[in-house]
Amino acid sequence: MSKLEDILQSEVAAEISAIAAEAEAKAQSILSQAAQQAEALKASKERQLEAEHAAALRRAESAAELLVNQARIAAKGRVVEQVKAEALRALQNLAVQPGFADTLQKLAEEALAELGQAEAVVVNPAHTALLADWARARGLELRADEAIRDGVRLVAQGGRSYVQNTLTERLERAWDALSAKAAKAIWG
Repeated sequence: MSKLEDILQSEVAAEISAIAAEAEAKAQSILSQAAQQAEALKASKERQLEAEHAAALRRAESAAELLVNQARIAAKGRVVEQVKAEALRALQNLAVQPGFADTLQKLAEEALAELGQAEAVVVNPAHTALLADWARARGLELRADEAIRDGVRLVAQGGRSYVQNTLTERLERAWDALSAKAAKAIWG
């Protein structure tokens, strides 16, 4: 029986070898599929990370751009406010110029036209002499008030209402339109 045993052992060894080879092939196939899946997952995660990085970069750039725009707007606002301050100073300087009497009379005429009937005209004490003849010619009382710097206030009959017409107030009323024009002139 030794020959039969040798044949059986040989067949068993061949069967074991075939099973081992098949198992090795399956293991290699599984490893190959796992490696492909891992590579695909890695590539997918890399693309996802790249997309997240790009999105984060865009958000950071947008935030930085927003900050730059806010700083630019704030700076423009400060420049426009400086322009306004200079305009106010220039208007206040007009009040001490030789030709201010004509300007003051025009302001008074406009206020009188708006008010209709007036009993008094009020000006800065430094300007009473500039409007004395004008007030007298219209039969108006001339009053002084330190609070009025660069214009006039006409008081209605009975003193219940008045119209104030000063260069500073006119600038304030027109400032929205003027500031837009100033900004356009400065920055285009």
